[in-house]
Amino acid sequence: MLISLAGLWSMSLTGHAAGTLLHDIAVDLQFLHLVAVSAWVGGLLALVMSRRALGTHLAVAVRHYSKLAGWCLVVVASSGLFGAAIRVQEISGIWSTYGAMLVLKSSALLVVGGLGWWQRHRLVNLLAEGGRNAFLRLAIIEAAVLAGATGAGVALSRTNPEAALAVTEPYTAAETLIGSALPPELGAAEWFTQWSLDTLWLLIALFMIGLYLLAVRRMRKRGDTWPIVRTAAWLVGWLLLIWATNGAPGAYGRVLFSMHMVQHMTVATAVPAFLVLGAPITLALRTLRRRDDGSAGPREWLQRVVLSLPAQILGTPIVAAGLFIVSLVVFYYSSLLQLSLESHTAHVLMVGHFLLSGYLFANSLIGIDPGPERPPYPLRALIIMVTFGFHALFSVSLMASNQVLAEDWFVALGRSWGRDPLADQEFGAAIGWALGDYPLAIMAGALIVLWVHADRRERRRFDRSETRTNGEQLAAYNEKLRKLAEANESRSKS
Repeated sequence: MLISLAGLWSMSLTGHAAGTLLHDIAVDLQFLHLVAVSAWVGGLLALVMSRRALGTHLAVAVRHYSKLAGWCLVVVASSGLFGAAIRVQEISGIWSTYGAMLVLKSSALLVVGGLGWWQRHRLVNLLAEGGRNAFLRLAIIEAAVLAGATGAGVALSRTNPEAALAVTEPYTAAETLIGSALPPELGAAEWFTQWSLDTLWLLIALFMIGLYLLAVRRMRKRGDTWPIVRTAAWLVGWLLLIWATNGAPGAYGRVLFSMHMVQHMTVATAVPAFLVLGAPITLALRTLRRRDDGSAGPREWLQRVVLSLPAQILGTPIVAAGLFIVSLVVFYYSSLLQLSLESHTAHVLMVGHFLLSGYLFANSLIGIDPGPERPPYPLRALIIMVTFGFHALFSVSLMASNQVLAEDWFVALGRSWGRDPLADQEFGAAIGWALGDYPLAIMAGALIVLWVHADRRERRRFDRSETRTNGEQLAAYNEKLRKLAEANESRSKS
């Protein structure tokens, strides 16, 4: 699957998305578009090819596929709509060759959506009654329409939209490098007013927020409760990610090293701490339904991932802490930093990697979700202190360095305002050091709360045990102390 996603990502870097000032946004939308289309078409072909092997389970498979296809339709339509808005900014562009093919593709999408609705409401019942020929006929029609829509999409990728972002003046150095003009000088107001859309992470964050709220709603509908504090932590985590990738850190992160450090530390430390406190895996396991038809659904796949050997190894505190520290050093003291500034692909991978490594580290210490056995609380506190001690050492070494990281990049941008690159790097290192403190406080506070609750549970367990045994354990312990006292007294007399 990872190989397939990598192939689709490389396709999204060309075609529609090539040559526009909003290249990064176009790439993200194109990638989502291709993933949804591939899942939609691939799922349909898989059903057709395996219909005989599925036997009586075909109706079940079609029912599950229909849900997937419905989500794919939403993603394909929305990503295509916003992608078209980027390339065809004026309504007159609809009458161009590009616009005509866009209308053709949209019409095919509507037809396929209608067929999917019929499949969802009528065909599943026919299959349950043995109507396999109806499924084959509908699948052939749907595949033909999808093939036409795909052909129109291929033609679109090779057609220049006449009304799309016509360039009347040469690009500046900043427009060539980052796909847009340099933002204004960073002041107090710009922290709130400057935004740069990062479509991929924005949609991921909104999707995860929506899933979480739906799960909480499902729990409440059946009479169960879920702590509001955990819901709030989950929302804060994803809202912080949206701000870090789309707000001022996203707008200035490729222009100022200091703002890059704000983005990095927010993504790697603050966001994971809040997400872990949301306990998403526990919530998912409590709300996702077990499948009783022999197939593996989201709940079953989630359990497989959580219990897999890689997850067990990477989720141990020592490994997670080591990954967190080593990633930090390797990223900044190699060419990876400049690569993440130059390449949208590398930037996406950077955000994903540090978000995941930070999550593994935080979950191994303050999480309640299923995973590897966590060490005793004193050892967890020690791991937190040692890890952030290494982080402070890294920040101090960066502050003392006279070598500008990614110097070629920051000089080539032609920025005429603000600190020079070396001074900005020193300021960014200080920010990174400071921003490491408040996630530390969050994790330390959460660890103390978990520690206190664990002690209370152990005390209640002991009290219940004493009640059942009429205090036999306490009496035996007191008798042991009495004998030790008598032995000490006899030795002192002798």
